[in-house]
Amino acid sequence: MIQLDRELVEPVMVAAFEGWNDAGEAASLAVEHLSEKWGAKELCALAPDDYYDFQVTRPRMTVADGRLTSMEWPTTRVRVVRPPGSRRDVVLVTGPEPNMRWRSYSADLLAIARELGVRRAVILGSLLADAPHTRPIPVTGMSSPLELGTRYGLEAATYSGPTGIVGVVHDTFSSAGVETVSLWAAIPHYVAQPPCPKATLALLSWVQDFLETEVPLGDLPEDSVSWEASVNDLTAEDEDIAAYVRGLEEAKDTVELPEASGDAIAQEFERYLRRRDDG
Repeated sequence: MIQLDRELVEPVMVAAFEGWNDAGEAASLAVEHLSEKWGAKELCALAPDDYYDFQVTRPRMTVADGRLTSMEWPTTRVRVVRPPGSRRDVVLVTGPEPNMRWRSYSADLLAIARELGVRRAVILGSLLADAPHTRPIPVTGMSSPLELGTRYGLEAATYSGPTGIVGVVHDTFSSAGVETVSLWAAIPHYVAQPPCPKATLALLSWVQDFLETEVPLGDLPEDSVSWEASVNDLTAEDEDIAAYVRGLEEAKDTVELPEASGDAIAQEFERYLRRRDDG
């Protein structure tokens, strides 16, 4: 039984998992950003022995002055917060992707969500892709029901193949009748090292829509500009990489023909109107 000091109001769960689902750490940093900016309070954690192989996902110890001061075990933490000016609560979930018993793990998360009254879950992921760093970070996804993503103009994901815990949790929640959306940011594979603030910013832009709550961006816009400038400098030092990036840009711009760009502008304008009305 989770101990709450108040009843949650229309809570929405936002989750991200470190590891395979988290290229550039864009997804996990998005949830950590929200937790820090909103001052989320930890509510509970899943028992780590049930889901982690400690030889694969090792605990971390802290030593000070030759003395072991703390041991941190890998686990999934659940936090809760009422964002300023919001009419609803947000439940934040972060942790490493579990090493085993994924179905039981997802069922435990679902049980927590049900106990808290969660009716919508937004699950974040990031992947490596042939995407140029000079263009907006593409975000695709899937939703259940399908109309949920369509309502917000989310571009439907087309990937089929091996999945991580994001896909399993999505299936568990949607099969249980919870409104569920998964958002995936495409990280340029030639700059995969974390962090990637531009991708984190792109994910939070969509999180804001599905939460129907303004998200504090902090320094992320400035960090994104600096990140892109740094990558520009790196690619300029290698003509082969620079030529490769130009090819990606041309391919991206060819796909986004004027009529396609017009549709994108219309969708963005609709998102703007929704945010204004929600405000």
